[in-house]
Amino acid sequence: MKKFLISASVAMVSLLALGFTNAQASDNSVAITEPADGATVASPVKVCMETHGVEVEPAKNGVNDGKGHHHLLVDVDVPGDLSKPIGKDANHVHMGDGSTCKELELGAGKHSITALFAKGNHVPYSPAISNTIHVTVK
Repeated sequence: MKKFLISASVAMVSLLALGFTNAQASDNSVAITEPADGATVASPVKVCMETHGVEVEPAKNGVNDGKGHHHLLVDVDVPGDLSKPIGKDANHVHMGDGSTCKELELGAGKHSITALFAKGNHVPYSPAISNTIHVTVK
């Protein structure tokens, strides 16, 4: 009976730990805190983000589990293949210095801005840790 209770206790602790780990993984998120979704703004547009469950650090720190930096995707979707590094061009803005705010020069009209969190090697987490807003630049 004693062996059964010990085995049952070990199994219960293992299941609780596994559940906690999975809950933690699903709590990873990024939010664009500025500007508000649907806002009408002037250019340059200041975009700020905050994270939950992951830590922002400069890309030069390398690939560290649960850590990384922001990328801003302007008027493009999150890549379909999350196993490849994010490109770098006018629509894919890297924030590898570990910053949480960036000013974007955007032309007049409607724009989508997506924050995509990635590891030090610019490869996004899978599932993607992202948030999209829409703004109108006057």
